[in-house]
Amino acid sequence: MKLLERHCTDGAPALDHAAILALLAQLPDWQAEGASIMRAYAFASYRATIAFVNAVAGMAEIENHHPDMTVGWRRCKLAYSTHSAGGALSANDFICAAKADALYAQGNAA
Repeated sequence: MKLLERHCTDGAPALDHAAILALLAQLPDWQAEGASIMRAYAFASYRATIAFVNAVAGMAEIENHHPDMTVGWRRCKLAYSTHSAGGALSANDFICAAKADALYAQGNAA
C-alpha cells in the first residue's frame, strides 16, 4: 500500500535501517538526519507558507502525529520522529511526510 493511502497507528514500532532506506526511496526530497527525517519547502509568499503550515497542522491532528516545524518568510522545514518509539523513526513519520508532500503539491509550491 502506498504511503498516501495509509494512516498513522498508535504505538508504531521503530523501523530498522533497511526499512528506513526503503521508505526514504519513496520520498526523494526528504533526508534522514539523526533519528528524524526532514524536508525544507519554499513558497512564493508568506501567506502561502502559513497556508501550508495550517494544512499540515490539520493533517497532523487527523493522523495524531505532529511534526516539528521551523517557519520563516517563504519557507518551512518539517521534521518527523516518533516519540512513542523512543524518538526513533516509525512508519508514521513517512506516512505524514508523504501527506505533507501531497499538500505542498496541491498548490502551495513556490
